[in-house]
Amino acid sequence: MLGNMSEVSVEDLTKEYGAYLMEGETIQTGFRLVRDVLLFTDKRIIDFDKQGATGQKMRVDSINLSSVIHVSAETSGFGLDDSEINISYITSPYYKANTGVSVSEKKFEFPKKYNIQVLYKQLQEIAYENHENLNK
Repeated sequence: MLGNMSEVSVEDLTKEYGAYLMEGETIQTGFRLVRDVLLFTDKRIIDFDKQGATGQKMRVDSINLSSVIHVSAETSGFGLDDSEINISYITSPYYKANTGVSVSEKKFEFPKKYNIQVLYKQLQEIAYENHENLNK
């Protein structure tokens, strides 16, 4: 998801996207870019990509937080730069190296005014814990 997202209240996101949450899952924060939405829950990152002229068609993609293994961030500079967070995550069903692990990466851009440090720190703590658990 590329572009300049704006933060949306958890209450509004829960009303609109609560049906997509798993039992006991809660939204921590979320962002909107025109029609597309990005949610961070206590269990996963959910990307809603509305398609077509009316936006009735929608693709929903999830990244389990337990699969996140690396996080990088780039803060905005002077001018029109946005901030961004890149995450690398395991896409194969098994997370151990001897099972043929495959990894993917996704970039999320945030407006200059949004302080990405808190989100980066939370995701980095998750990635660190996942890394430690994988290498026990």
